[in-house]
Amino acid sequence: MAADYAAFFPKPDPYANQGAAMERIDEALDGGRDVLFEGACGTGKTLAALAPALAHARETDKTVVISTNVHQQMRQFVAEAREIASEEDLRAVVFRGKGSMCHIDVGFEECQALRDNTRDLVEAESDAAQLRERADDLLAAAREGDEDAAEARAAVMDELDGVEDEIEERAAAATCEHYRENLTADTDAFYSWLFDGVRTPDEVYEWAGERGMCGYELLKEGIEGIDLVVCNYNHLLDPAIRTQFFRWLGRDPEDVIAVFDEAHNVADAARDHAAQTVSERTLDGALDELDGTDDARAEAAANVVEAFRDALVATYEGELAGVDVDENWTDVVVRNEDRRDDVTLAFLERYSGQGIGRDLEQAVTLGSDLDEEYEAAYKRGETTTRTECQTLQAAEFVREYVREGDAGGRYPVVGVRRDAGTSEVYGRAELYTCIPERVTRDLFEDVAASVLMSATLRPFDVSADVLGLDDPETLAYGLTFPPENRRTFAVDVPALFASRRDDREVQEAVAGALRDAIRFTPGNSLFFFPSYAEAERYHDLLADVDATRYLDEPGTRAEDLREAFVAGDDGALFTSLWGTLAEGVSFDGDDAHTVAVVGVPYPHLDDRAEAVQEAYDDAFEGEDAGWRYAVEIPTVRKTRQALGRVLRSPEDVAVRALIDRRYTEAGAREMPAYSVRDAFPEAERAELIDVAPEKLGYAMLNFYTDRDAWPGDPPTP
Repeated sequence: MAADYAAFFPKPDPYANQGAAMERIDEALDGGRDVLFEGACGTGKTLAALAPALAHARETDKTVVISTNVHQQMRQFVAEAREIASEEDLRAVVFRGKGSMCHIDVGFEECQALRDNTRDLVEAESDAAQLRERADDLLAAAREGDEDAAEARAAVMDELDGVEDEIEERAAAATCEHYRENLTADTDAFYSWLFDGVRTPDEVYEWAGERGMCGYELLKEGIEGIDLVVCNYNHLLDPAIRTQFFRWLGRDPEDVIAVFDEAHNVADAARDHAAQTVSERTLDGALDELDGTDDARAEAAANVVEAFRDALVATYEGELAGVDVDENWTDVVVRNEDRRDDVTLAFLERYSGQGIGRDLEQAVTLGSDLDEEYEAAYKRGETTTRTECQTLQAAEFVREYVREGDAGGRYPVVGVRRDAGTSEVYGRAELYTCIPERVTRDLFEDVAASVLMSATLRPFDVSADVLGLDDPETLAYGLTFPPENRRTFAVDVPALFASRRDDREVQEAVAGALRDAIRFTPGNSLFFFPSYAEAERYHDLLADVDATRYLDEPGTRAEDLREAFVAGDDGALFTSLWGTLAEGVSFDGDDAHTVAVVGVPYPHLDDRAEAVQEAYDDAFEGEDAGWRYAVEIPTVRKTRQALGRVLRSPEDVAVRALIDRRYTEAGAREMPAYSVRDAFPEAERAELIDVAPEKLGYAMLNFYTDRDAWPGDPPTP
């Protein structure tokens, strides 16, 4: 490799396709283009993206920010950054949220107030020290006969008295000793240590804690202009956090190259960051706050907040009949096809005043003033915690709800839940953003360029549409591992439509295929189902198999289950495709040899999901665009991710099975409206071998026998 990016590639030679990927990414970055990069396991996606990105950033004075939502990938990024740093000078930082790095465990607003007050105190102490030194110099000059020195010293002493009064006042207020140590101690040792390698957040936390410092604030103060930042999605997808984050980097957006790993998850993550909510309890808190506020604007603010609060309660109370409300938020549908949503209608019915817009603006301005008062009181030490302004939160949400509740791509919804301690039912209003482009387009237009990489980004046109990418460079590389080490079967069991899952004949066909898959696998088998309930169903139906069965259930720690599973060699793990084991978790080598996806595991299509479909139908052209963009393609991507849990190296030997007629050629011919075979990339379709369920065991036996995979004699069919 003669290209400039070779300096940032720490391996002796690139994998197959890795060199070509780096060359194309390098050209795209030079042209300021975004990149959609799909690469199967073994492509070396991270280094293929990082090497040209770092080279381009070095040449153009930019910073590379690489982010993921998977902890295992974060560890991989650190490992690969360390490899690069061992070969090339690299200033890199791994960033994590403040909550996990705070030594005194306070919230964001409280931390901000503590930090500001501590800085003000330290600056006042520094000013006092300088004034004392100046006063001593003037005293010496006066004693030597300088007539003006005495008068000047008197003025300095007057100023010093004022500063000392300020110090006394600020010393009585809340401060952070860890941050104070940052400001008063020599921090050169920290930055020498930090950039003498690639440090994890845990290492930074420990180093700073041992010295009574705040590692989080040290990172913020010392990352300006660095080469590489590793972080989670929040730092790029949340607009408010992103603005602050780039400020800490000392970079404008156009000076940042953004790299997203597991980028098929960016759309859902962007929706989560765009959602806006206000709970009934926040509204109640705002009314209590306003009741105790002696301000002329309080009456107007209370008028509009109370009307919205009563509308919210009346709306969900009218829908609770027959609803099982537990500790989790449950959606209550409030949207209407031909008019505003039920909450807005109830709000308009209850409101009476000089005007909703006028009252809301008064509520927002009053809330802002109260918020400033709370911060000032905390800084002065008048309160032990930094009070959150409920009025500001409530008023800003209601204003947005009224303005945007019927906007295209926004879905108004109400949630209800039961308090675990009091059993009280309470609600919240939410504005859900259906189309993630509302969040992501600005990001991709503002940064210098971006690389979005995943094993499952195709079809690229859909990824580009959903995220708001204009004319991206697209790259796709399939598996390069020996094809003779794998088989991918489409098992022709009856289509597992939701309406047929209780059909005994269908269950027997599926259970028979899984029973054979377990028996004719030389080791562990991994099975993914449309839901945890279906996983439990087949876990129980296969109680007679000669294998150790593992059931993944909601609320259990998946990593503990995985460790127990891979420790053995005769296990069958039953889990949901929508659980945490379907992606971002590897089953290397002998951890698992067979993986199967049972059915076409479409997610539960609630009203929120249907709102997303409708938004896509309105936004994009094409027949059934909503279904394709919002349901079919994400489901097939999840299926492809699940199949990728095995075959993690060239030496691995594995069977991958898709158990449902909708994956087969026969299904494509007989039920084209329901078949998903064509939703897979062409190269992956070419590897699918249709097999009857009663022949699956023989096919697996022959494959594993040919690969000499049995530790002893193979089983007898």
